[in-house]
Amino acid sequence: MAPLPDDLLLAVTAGPTYDPSTHKTVLVNSLKPTHVTSDVCTANIIVRVQNYRGLPRHSPTTSSYFNHPTHTRDRYSISFSLVPHQTIPGPALVFGNDIDHPVRDRLPYGTGTAFKIVKRLIDPGLEGDLYADRPHLYGCALSSIDVLRVGGKVEGDEGLSRAEGERDGVVEEGGDGDGVEWRKTRGVPEGAEARKKWFLGKGRAKTWDWEKGRVYHADFSNPYLDFNDTGDVLFVVVFSLLHKENVEEEEGEVAVKPKSTERSDHADMQESGESFQPKEDDVD
Repeated sequence: MAPLPDDLLLAVTAGPTYDPSTHKTVLVNSLKPTHVTSDVCTANIIVRVQNYRGLPRHSPTTSSYFNHPTHTRDRYSISFSLVPHQTIPGPALVFGNDIDHPVRDRLPYGTGTAFKIVKRLIDPGLEGDLYADRPHLYGCALSSIDVLRVGGKVEGDEGLSRAEGERDGVVEEGGDGDGVEWRKTRGVPEGAEARKKWFLGKGRAKTWDWEKGRVYHADFSNPYLDFNDTGDVLFVVVFSLLHKENVEEEEGEVAVKPKSTERSDHADMQESGESFQPKEDDVD
């Protein structure tokens, strides 16, 4: 992938909806989470980007996360702790990304065939259209999230923070407290790869509920990317490329606002089994 041009900076924001007015600036490569809350859930989000060059100014360029034996090849990570405010059926929670403008002219030859191969051999749960005017790619969170850890029941934001404090910054597959037994009683395999493969089985996602008031820790990382009603959006993380000269002009006057959204990763509640299509109003 080509290096980021010198006149561009990466900005990362997160919020409960696609509306940028609801977003906060994410402190990339910091252990301080971005707190997002809505009627649907409460979440703390941590974003890490290897060789980061962006906003806020003087952000760390890397994180100790990338020194962990399981993440030395990764280029970015979105970790989050989530407490649903209502019980969500397993198949209804999807995780993925979309882009607010076409990229079909930038896709390499054979992308469509490659996607079909990935869908057939690696993750049959993937749904998307990379050639659409608003490209998108989603999958059931249970089989798409790289790491999933089940915690105990908590009350309010304090409970979420306390549960997070038990982690050392890197989420590992498994469970904490009664979350270990809760996961075991549903027949879910212990390992991450085994769990993802298991949930691809027909009907197995229906055996799982994202239980109201229970904390879940998750991590999605990627070694490749260097930087319609989909129901209720749980949270949105937006990666934006900004022209450096525009940032410098605006820094002395007002807070920087993203000019062009390149990519957003988010978790949604899917109400049906239909293909995942972003609504016209969903994307900036």
